[in-house]
Amino acid sequence: MNKTLHRIYIGLFFAVGISAFIMLAINGFDYYTTPLVDRPQHPDHEKLKPTGFIGHGLGIIGSLMMITGVSVYMIRKRVRKFFNIGYLKHWLEFHIFLCSLGPLLILFHTSFKFGGIVAVSFWSMAAVVLSGIIGRFIFVQIPRTIQGQELSMGDLNKLNEDLSHKLKRHSELNENFSGKLESLADPKKFKDVSLAKSFIILTKDYFNIRKTLRSLKSELVKMGLPGSEIKEYLKTAKSKLIINRRIGMLRTMQKLFKYWHIAHLPFAITMFVIMLIHVAVAILFGYTWIF
Repeated sequence: MNKTLHRIYIGLFFAVGISAFIMLAINGFDYYTTPLVDRPQHPDHEKLKPTGFIGHGLGIIGSLMMITGVSVYMIRKRVRKFFNIGYLKHWLEFHIFLCSLGPLLILFHTSFKFGGIVAVSFWSMAAVVLSGIIGRFIFVQIPRTIQGQELSMGDLNKLNEDLSHKLKRHSELNENFSGKLESLADPKKFKDVSLAKSFIILTKDYFNIRKTLRSLKSELVKMGLPGSEIKEYLKTAKSKLIINRRIGMLRTMQKLFKYWHIAHLPFAITMFVIMLIHVAVAILFGYTWIF
């Protein structure tokens, strides 16, 4: 999948998710904002209540999306015979899409009313989604191959050396500016940071990199380099800045990712166990939708 197709792939996920939310919100706004005691008299109650045609369907579709999202990603990640089917990064994005839209549909399935054991499942689901966002943040900070295999420190250092050699092609760059570039790329300043601090560091580093690249672009333009060469040089400089940051934060992110798994898994198990109990009870009481 080339860069353009990948943008379309991600853009489609956003378009579907946002469109689904807007459509459901507009269609049911009057019902969902009606006090609970008055809802049975609302004209849309039979459709939008949790056991209604639309409400029940949203619960089934949302649950299936979550089960599918978790299943296909885990199979692709852990079953060796599927390792070469697409890139793990793209499967993770598909997993995130299904496990974000699924909970949204389930939220509308509840008609914003939940209590008892189902409330435990709902809040576990909310915790899974929130922790999934944090997990995604940590995951992308750990350098990997395009197939999703984690790079070793030796691989990272080799990659960093290759980038440095590319940058040295223009030794006539202002020495003071080159020193700033090296200082900004120093991995040591990113070591031993907490998760909370890493968010702050990454935010600051994002703006520092943009500022540095703008200054570098001005220097290269003054040197009269061709546009294509400037673009390639800026791309290399950006890669070096990012790879050095990831080298510096590697141990921290690996440790945080391990702790994240410990926290994420119990919420996911709790959510699915209670969801299955909820489905079994619903079927037992005859709530089988259109089947």
